[in-house]
Amino acid sequence: MYLLILLLLCVNTINTFAQQPDYSMEEKHFIYTLKLKKLYLDRQKWTAREHNIAETHFDHLKKLTKEGKAVLAGRTLNKDETQFGIVILKAASEQEARSLMENDPAVKKGLMTAELYPFRIATQNGFNN
Repeated sequence: MYLLILLLLCVNTINTFAQQPDYSMEEKHFIYTLKLKKLYLDRQKWTAREHNIAETHFDHLKKLTKEGKAVLAGRTLNKDETQFGIVILKAASEQEARSLMENDPAVKKGLMTAELYPFRIATQNGFNN
């Protein structure tokens, strides 16, 4: 009798684990945050160089979106030092995501700083992931 109960518990446990989603196989997402360096917070003082970097940064984000590597990109609308931007990426690995972040023209050319975080999209409405 005890052996039968133990066997049923084992089968139930195996079935429970078999029904769990395999997160190792799902697409990996990362988020990187962007912050303008303090020197560049006042956009009235930007030179053609800063405007050019911002334009190539935006073109870069549009390209990543078109390629399916960026899920979403945007920024807050406040004008003080608390403003920031985010980019949600699809990447095969953290190394790939870090490379995408570090090759963002705004980061590469020193207009913005960036930090990378692993990220999981829990719910989504109106976006393709």
